Amino acid sequence: MSLLAIECTHEALSVALEHHGTIREVQSSEWKKAAESIVPLVQHVVAESDATFQALSAIAISAGPGSFTALRIGMAAAKGMAYALDIPLLPVPTLPAMAASLQASEGAVVAVIQARRGEYYYALYHATDLAANRWHNDVQRGSADVVVDAALMAARVGSVVVVGRKLLDLQQPLAKANIALLEADCFSARSLLAAAERQ
Repeated sequence: MSLLAIECTHEALSVALEHHGTIREVQSSEWKKAAESIVPLVQHVVAESDATFQALSAIAISAGPGSFTALRIGMAAAKGMAYALDIPLLPVPTLPAMAASLQASEGAVVAVIQARRGEYYYALYHATDLAANRWHNDVQRGSADVVVDAALMAARVGSVVVVGRKLLDLQQPLAKANIALLEADCFSARSLLAAAERQ
């Protein structure tokens, strides 16, 4: 099976291709230029993998939440390619994929993505559920204080980490609460492949 994945929800853009058991991925810092960047990245990763578009079995796309504009562009590109190739388009919810990319062995993970200024999308996942592929998409939205309160509630019953990209407003309050804030460097298009394969 050859599976293409596109992730462009917030602050980063990446494309991965799993072809004959090998995964190749390209990333770009041109997240705000997704419209100009996605197709060249897809072409690059397909060529680098010695694959062809006709060999693709399906296309996975990060389904959000995230930047409305970047998500719309990513979805449109993925849908256009899937339609042209007559292959399935597989939406993968962003927050559980981000949480699972940490591969935490215990405790809880609060995955967070910026919404509007001062607001965040967030969801709490238990490491055991993520490891067993029991994902939910119960996404909440709130201020930095609300996210910190959710992390503190989770910390009452065990260890917890918060993961996201460039969550500057959360750094200080989480540090005061002694809760780790991790940059989501591990989350990329590659992180969508396992969930897409299960679909």
